[in-house]
Amino acid sequence: MVRFLVRTGVMLLANAVGLLVASVVLDGFELNGVAFVTAVVIFTVALGLMTPFLANQLRKRQSSALGGVALIATLVSLVITDLISDGFTIEGLGNWIAAAVVVWAASLLAAFILPFLGLKKYLENR
Repeated sequence: MVRFLVRTGVMLLANAVGLLVASVVLDGFELNGVAFVTAVVIFTVALGLMTPFLANQLRKRQSSALGGVALIATLVSLVITDLISDGFTIEGLGNWIAAAVVVWAASLLAAFILPFLGLKKYLENR
């Protein structure tokens, strides 16, 4: 149970970093400070549900897009977050594509780096 909570926390933090980086880097990516926490939670839940679903669907169809599941799931999760969350908007097709890449890359890097900032030692000591 502790590992699940830590993994969930790391994913929430990693996705928060990804969304923050995209909001700083991209002009057409608007993230209201008040809606930030809500957007992170919606995005994380959507990503957690979409990744295995898309992987399963693409695997069934033997699609060559299977390697890009995380990137596709990120884009779909951004769309879902935009539809549900107030204070979160992405304008323009180029910004949608760039946002998917930036959020995916920044979240991936953060998910690898965050455990090394103390969480891994904490878990090993427990």
